[in-house]
Amino acid sequence: MSDSSKAMNLRFPDPQQREAIAAAARQAGVSMQEFVLTAAYERATAVEQHFLDAFKRSMKRSGEAFAAEDGVLDPTGEQRAAELAARAEFETTERGHAA
Repeated sequence: MSDSSKAMNLRFPDPQQREAIAAAARQAGVSMQEFVLTAAYERATAVEQHFLDAFKRSMKRSGEAFAAEDGVLDPTGEQRAAELAARAEFETTERGHAA
């Protein structure tokens, strides 16, 4: 089995594009296959990093929004007691209607 049969088959419809890639690969001192795979990997990791950065910014904005509404998310003891009393009253009323 020859070494070329293991190589990735690179087809470029545009001969100028193929020559530009071949020249860039020669300049980098690597095969065309390695050059193309490296470029694809670098592009994929750049896209991934862009997504992660946007996600981190989104998480930060969400955290800031929730922090701004502190009283809504963390009720005081008085609010909790009032909610429990209202719930108990509601449940008592509901049981009375069901009976």
